[in-house]
Amino acid sequence: MLKRLLNFISSRQTAPKTSGPIIVPRDQHNISRKNISPAAIKIIRQLEDAGFSAYLVGGGVRDLLLGSHPKDFDIATDAKPEEIKRVFRSARIIGRRFQIVHVRIGREMFEVTTFRGHHEDVAHAKSKNDDGMLLRDNVYGTIETDAARRDFTVNALYYTTRDFSVHDYCNGLQDIKNRTLRIIGDPATRYKEDPVRMLRAIRFAGKLGFTIEPNTAQPIRELSGLLANISEARLFEEVLKLFLGGSATATFHLLREYDLLQQLFPGADAAIKAGDELGAALIERSMINTDKRIRAEKTVTPAFIYAALLWPALLREQQRLEKTMPPQAAYLEACQRVVSQQLARTSIPKRFSIPMREIWDLQARLPGRQGMRALRLMDHPRFRAAYDFLLMREDAGENLHGLGSWWTSFQSADDEGREQMVKDLGKQNATSRPRRRRTRKPGDGATANTPSAE
Repeated sequence: MLKRLLNFISSRQTAPKTSGPIIVPRDQHNISRKNISPAAIKIIRQLEDAGFSAYLVGGGVRDLLLGSHPKDFDIATDAKPEEIKRVFRSARIIGRRFQIVHVRIGREMFEVTTFRGHHEDVAHAKSKNDDGMLLRDNVYGTIETDAARRDFTVNALYYTTRDFSVHDYCNGLQDIKNRTLRIIGDPATRYKEDPVRMLRAIRFAGKLGFTIEPNTAQPIRELSGLLANISEARLFEEVLKLFLGGSATATFHLLREYDLLQQLFPGADAAIKAGDELGAALIERSMINTDKRIRAEKTVTPAFIYAALLWPALLREQQRLEKTMPPQAAYLEACQRVVSQQLARTSIPKRFSIPMREIWDLQARLPGRQGMRALRLMDHPRFRAAYDFLLMREDAGENLHGLGSWWTSFQSADDEGREQMVKDLGKQNATSRPRRRRTRKPGDGATANTPSAE
């Protein structure tokens, strides 16, 4: 069916252009209602029954056309927020610059937005703050203006349950065919409206495996500094979307390629640019590990991601401070400075910053395994994460003298085996220490003047 859709797109290229949208009928695309949340379809039909038009829009339509199974479904309508709220008792209006409505159906939450419009007040539309960001509030409009106000062409696709067709207003179907990410409108202007669109470009390109269209890519490096105007809380949410969507590895490479890593993680960026190959390798291993866990539907915590991303900056700062203070004091001060620097860019809720610190702290404790220490360390609530972090350090190329292998064997051994491993460790430490020669003192049975003392 996807091949049929691509053939349909190709045939449209040779047809005369019309002012309206490209409309792909049901038998020419691969979207099936079976892959759409029944609750989303229910919302659309309730809005239509109330006399409004409503469409499935954005990433959900894009992903369905690409053959994947989206988790989120957004809905666009000509109903105003207050009108939407009257249709759905569970609706809640949120937002300031542009109000959207959250509608809950069972356990699912859906974002319902009113069609956005163009800005007739040109003077207001082009007003800027001192940092060059465009300041303008959204206004309501039609489906045509709504499509033009969306960020990327592949996200400006609308699916209707009236005849199950797909409506394309911005040539997004062609960009899907070419696997190209293209911003709608002038790229610099759109980034100045909302600098987070630069991060969204990276995220979609990494997630979809698309190439960023040259004009869309060109202003990113120049305008990346505008991200400093975005709140720390919003950037934290964007970081989660960048790295917890199953394409963290590709996203990390793109952030470095477009020099956006310095805007999100300045400490890590500075360390890598200074030649910290181990740090760069550790972060990449953490991204690979995160992608594998997400594909396996295992849990992933932002604490681990942040621990890896800030580790190069932590070591760099600690090494600098150790020139003037003891190692432990240098470590504690380095932790404080690195976390403070990061909080100036992205927030880190305590439910993540505290486990992150514990993962770091355990890196210094894991080598101490004598006596009962090894068993006590295994009982630590953050032991498993710290152990995984240790393995990644070794995998990145750091020489930890087999520490990761020892802990792997210790966890799988029985009680007797663990006891023997600790004893063997004590013997190794004893043989590795240089033997101290005993100096005889007068009165020990010999003197320096007797032959036996020679």
